[in-house]
Amino acid sequence: MSNLFQAEVLSVHHWTDRLFSFTTTRDPGFRYQSGQFAMIGLEVDGRPLLRAYSMVSPHYEDTLEFLSIKVPDGPLTSRLQHIQVGEQILVGRKASGTLLTQNLTPARHLYLLSTGTGLAPFMSVARDPDVYEQFEKIVLVHGCRQVQELAYERRISHEMPQNEWFGEQVRTKLLYYPTVTREAFRHQGRIPTLLETGRIAHELGLPPINATDDRFMLCGSPEMLRDTRAWLDKLGQHEGNMSQPGQYVIERAFVDK
Repeated sequence: MSNLFQAEVLSVHHWTDRLFSFTTTRDPGFRYQSGQFAMIGLEVDGRPLLRAYSMVSPHYEDTLEFLSIKVPDGPLTSRLQHIQVGEQILVGRKASGTLLTQNLTPARHLYLLSTGTGLAPFMSVARDPDVYEQFEKIVLVHGCRQVQELAYERRISHEMPQNEWFGEQVRTKLLYYPTVTREAFRHQGRIPTLLETGRIAHELGLPPINATDDRFMLCGSPEMLRDTRAWLDKLGQHEGNMSQPGQYVIERAFVDK
């Protein structure tokens, strides 16, 4: 069996001139955990051109969803941004990733910290009922430069709380904190600064962050990851992985991209 399968594009949504998402069919044999990524791409000059993309869709959905930036001269995204409904993409059969609750030690609160398209895996995690069973509160933080880049804001704020399967868990446990850096908005500032000053926890009515009660998943820009990790390390928290659970995890597949 090939290590790739073809998926048909079912829908495409352009959020901004720099950001789009799309859904595809899902091979019945493709398995993954919420928060993981797969290699996806297109056939170019007779060969697969692939990049790592987190699944926006939770593990139980029959379709796949992906969130992507548009890079005009990007080898893949310069082509991928023009895909149309009915066309085919390639998806790798093996899912990977460290953004899994099994890589964290038990605690009361789970902070999902993302910038830009780093939100993708946390859209999957935040719609997984099993995750809600493990924490009292889940804090979904999404940082962008501009308000229009806050992809899925309506889905998070309005649709997810009404979901017939996990809506009650969302209403009682999920706290959504969108923040921007270059426009006026109800929340403003970079994630590392908002954490260090205690604003996120305070504005959400949570106790000050501490090493006992709080766990973290990070996915986003290299700058956010670097500065947030430095702050967590200063708190005495340790990074977890597949062999040794810790207080925070980072998706390293995207760190150098």
